[in-house]
Amino acid sequence: MATKRLDLKKRITSLGLGALAVAALIFSGTHFIRNANAETAVKLPPPTIDAPAAQGKQETAVFAGGCFWGIQAVFQHTKGVINAVSGYAGGTKESADYEKVSSGRTGHAESVQVTYDPTQISFGKLLQVYFSVAHDPTQLNRQFPDSGPQYRSAVFYKDATQKQVTERYIEQLNAARAFPAKIVTQVSPLNGFYAAEGYHQDYATLHPDSGYIATYDLPKIDNLKKMFGDLYRDKPVLVAAQKTAQK
Repeated sequence: MATKRLDLKKRITSLGLGALAVAALIFSGTHFIRNANAETAVKLPPPTIDAPAAQGKQETAVFAGGCFWGIQAVFQHTKGVINAVSGYAGGTKESADYEKVSSGRTGHAESVQVTYDPTQISFGKLLQVYFSVAHDPTQLNRQFPDSGPQYRSAVFYKDATQKQVTERYIEQLNAARAFPAKIVTQVSPLNGFYAAEGYHQDYATLHPDSGYIATYDLPKIDNLKKMFGDLYRDKPVLVAAQKTAQK
């Protein structure tokens, strides 16, 4: 059964870091017992096969792995990424609404569409970041405090190459026992990506002092900097800046 996390996020955000201990008493221990693990990252090898770079052509990839705030933030701080938009994938256009998606019954997963320059960063390298620091791919239909199929781990491929590279990489990581448990990431065709409401965009950058962001998302950015120093950019590429540039 899906658990709607909207109220949880709002309440943690309003409480701030200083009241996280109180929050732990308010909400079930299951939600907060893994806080320390929220900062865990896994050093992974790059994929043995990768998508070829197309000169002068932008590419897109769609990743899901828990709340989209953190996934978006990680890729916004990754060099070679041109834009990273929070949104929904896996369901219909009509059900691509936060309140509906939070029910867990729409088929959607909170996702991030990453637009990138393949001459600067490859699809395989994005996968390496995704599996290593962006989320825990062994958690089924949840990611730390957020539970339900809308928080599942998934890669939505747009073509046969992305499908092959993703499946082969998962096989590679499982064979190497890179994680203590088997990877549960879904590899699904992308039938549509729908941008989330404006207040979800650039959320981690705009709300760095919220309890939720500080606990679950800022550590991911820190891990990106530590583990992928050559890929880390201090100044994130923001959706708001993209919109301003297009006017």
